[in-house]
This record gives sequence, structure tokens and C-alpha cells, in this order.
Amino acid sequence: MPLPRATRRPKSVRRRPRPWVRFTDEQLLRMRFCDLRLSIERSAVAPHVRRLYSDLERRGLSLRPHVWLSEEWFSPDGVPGLAVPFYLAHPRLERLERRIMGEAEGGNSRLLMRILRHEAGHALDNAYRLRRRRRWREVFGPASRPYPARYRARAGSRRYVHHLGEWYAQAHPTEDFAETFAVWVAPKSGWRKSYAGWPALHKLKAVDELIASVRRKPAPVRNRLRIEPLEHNRRTLAQHYRRKLARNRLIRRGLADELLQRAFTPQPLRRGALRASTLLRSHTRALTAGVARALGSDRYSVEQVLHMLIERSGELQLYVRGNRRDALRYSRWMLERLTAVYSQGETPQLPL
Repeated sequence: MPLPRATRRPKSVRRRPRPWVRFTDEQLLRMRFCDLRLSIERSAVAPHVRRLYSDLERRGLSLRPHVWLSEEWFSPDGVPGLAVPFYLAHPRLERLERRIMGEAEGGNSRLLMRILRHEAGHALDNAYRLRRRRRWREVFGPASRPYPARYRARAGSRRYVHHLGEWYAQAHPTEDFAETFAVWVAPKSGWRKSYAGWPALHKLKAVDELIASVRRKPAPVRNRLRIEPLEHNRRTLAQHYRRKLARNRLIRRGLADELLQRAFTPQPLRRGALRASTLLRSHTRALTAGVARALGSDRYSVEQVLHMLIERSGELQLYVRGNRRDALRYSRWMLERLTAVYSQGETPQLPL
């Protein structure tokens, strides 16, 4: 970025009102990204970026990743910077994101800083080409490994740090490094004590060594490229959300299959083994009532998710493994999780 105080515009100019702030959701969805006239400097993200720079400076790093607005969070390969999603630039857009997607990733200060530190790890990796070093590859693995569409995490593993949730460090070596860096760079993280006795501690020590090798040194990669910046984006918000919702449906379908295959087995372990679809169907009323009560959801929403699970378990030809009591216990947990993932507020009509 950066954001020097001396070059800021007068307050009256910075806060010029935007007419779309008072638009209905349907009117706002017809807007093109480039017409929103958003900027990092005029947003609530700016102080968090300055806080990130302070974290890096405190650790002796001269790198200041440049930050721009785009459709999603990302740090492109070969670019020592990071993109922040557009909805964080204005409260009106964040409300729209929450209404359509059910959440706004980075929508609170704590999570926003966690994601910024994670993405800064990618930017640092790009700036100093750390993934090319033998030490990096020995600890985290080859960055050239194909990035999986989905990954099956080992929830109890202590070989990885816990930072963003969903065991994200296990997704890929580059994510493992970025998550480890984020834990390492956070002020007062106390990582040596927190991860004492964990195999993940050697990764944190490796990050400490890698940073020591580049501390106070200029980065060899200094480009200021901005990939898919908002001001060049002519898509409408409706087009963006239509595509995002379609992608999320595919992700959810994959998550459902993964959880079903973890709970049940495609091979009957004994003659006359109970089909998973039969188990779920025969306990529909109890499962629906229990999950609706636990989540405070309406029964109809829970029923729709359960019907999807019954259908998919039949298509995958899954059977109960172990005893019925354990299978039901896991089924309820699975139904709770998927109902929470699927549940969203009322989605406004997406105009063409």
C-alpha cells in the first residue's frame, strides 16, 4: 500500500457519499464492481493493514505487502502482495454478503487480522522465493504438489498449527507455511510454549530460521502487480454471487459425500448389513427434531439436508459399520454440521 498520514486526502473529500449506499439489495446487485469506486484507504480495512505492517516491522521484516481490493481473498503466485474482498470496504456491502452467503469472511477484527497474517505469509514466500529453499521443502514439502479441490484433514494431528480453522494447514504445503507463519508473526503468540511437545514446533522453528535469513534484507521480488483489481472489473455483483453460490453448492456436495464416507462404508462388513439410507430414513423424525432443537433451526431446513443425505448415501451404496448406536450418534453430528453449513438467510433475487 502504504498509507502515510501526510498524503491522506481531506476528511470531507474522503467521505464523499456514495449513492448506492441507499440502494435496495436488488438495485445494488445490478452495480458493476468498477462503478462502486471503492478503495482500501477509505475503508475500515486500512487500520488493520497498518497493524499488519507493525507486526512485520516488529519482527524485523522490511516487507510491506501491497494490498488491493478484488472479489476474494488471495495472494497470487509470484506477487508479494494480497487481495482483500470488496465487501470489507463498506458496511453496506458487508451486509449484502452476509445476507446472500450467510457470513462475511474477515467480517470481525480478530478474524480479519488472522487472514491478513496468513496472506502475508504467502506474500513473504513470494517476495523472498522461500519455497525454492531446501529447508522450506524439507519441512513443508514441495510447493509444486497439485492443489487439491478437497482435502481430508486429520483432526487430531499435532504436525500442523491451528490458526484459521478447518485444519487449513493440511490443505497444501504452501498453506502449511502460511498458517505456520501467521502463528509465528502474531504478537504475544507464545508459540514456543503453546506448541511445546508438538511435532508442529519444528515447523515454527524452521520459520524462525527462514525469517532470520532474510531479516532486514530487501526482497528480490518487488513487483506491485495487482491481479483482478476491482476498478478493472466490469462484472456485476449479481454475476459474482451467482457464480459464488454455484461454487459453494459444489463444495457442500463434496463435504456431504466426505462426511458420509467417513461415517459409513461401501463394503458391507457382514451379511445382511444395514444400508445407511435405511438407517437415516428410519430415524428421520428423531434426527430432525433433535438437530432443529439444538441449532434453533426450522424443521423444514433440517429435513431438506437429511433427505439429501439419504439420497446420496443410497447413490454411494453405503452401509452401516459398527453398531447402530454409534452410527446414529455420528449421523446426528453430521446432520448438525451440514445444516449449519447449508443454512443461509433469505437470498435476494439475482437480476440478470
